[in-house]
Amino acid sequence: MKPTRSLLFVPGHRQGWAEKGVAAGADALILDLEDSVPADMKSETRHMVAETISSLRKDNPDLGIYVRLNALETGMMGDDLEVVAVAGCDGFLPPKTYGARDIIQADALLTHYERRNGVDAGRMEFVLSLETAQAYAECEAMLAASPRCATLFAGTARDADVSRSIGFEFTPEGLETLYLRSRAVLAVRAAGKDFPIVGLWQDLKDDDGAWEFARSNKRLGFRGMVSIHPKHVEIANQVFMPTEGEVAFYQGMIDAFEEGLTRGVAAVDYEGMHIDLAHVKTAKEVITLYETLSSK
Repeated sequence: MKPTRSLLFVPGHRQGWAEKGVAAGADALILDLEDSVPADMKSETRHMVAETISSLRKDNPDLGIYVRLNALETGMMGDDLEVVAVAGCDGFLPPKTYGARDIIQADALLTHYERRNGVDAGRMEFVLSLETAQAYAECEAMLAASPRCATLFAGTARDADVSRSIGFEFTPEGLETLYLRSRAVLAVRAAGKDFPIVGLWQDLKDDDGAWEFARSNKRLGFRGMVSIHPKHVEIANQVFMPTEGEVAFYQGMIDAFEEGLTRGVAAVDYEGMHIDLAHVKTAKEVITLYETLSSK
């Protein structure tokens, strides 16, 4: 998955909302076919989403475009993929999964419809949405179940599927989901993938809470955030983007280390801290991330 700070859910049947998401500055959109779409509109919404993918890709070549499918247990995932597994789509969120077997089944369906729709085999990826107790318990195996699996989306929203499945009571501080979120970050990084994603903040009147939610999850190791409202896009973009001050700090660290090498030492004092090659590797990673995101 390419670096993505902000992912915005957009109901697939809402005409013009995707363009509003682009205007808000989202790095990626998630066109929804699942919970936000009325049952009697699923069929027509699939075709609307396919058209939206085409128009978005034409005008926004760097935009991440994903689709949240209907769950395997509904019997509709294949119906979705038949219509929306089209050129221009980057991948899919298979919801309400329960383990690796679900990912294998979703992969088989997608492989079939890629071929049917003339899309290069294996090009589309999965962002695995953790919404059940079983998914959190098996997140490592789920990531390993298919080469399509790009990252995990650790969903911890109030009163939603995961809180019902696990039974926790949501608090803004998030201690009740700290283990869940930490496990997701660890699983993603242990699998050699760089961009664990968290979400989402539901209280649209509490902007301070949204800022703190983003900041605390960045500290935990997340690299991006899913939102349900465009006003949270800018929060995610700012929080998950290294600041110019951070870049200056880490560039200074690299310079101090390299100057030390010219003197024959590989551990130096930098602003009162002991640094060596391990710290410099981190510094270079931050600067590379900044340069990549700055090019968006």
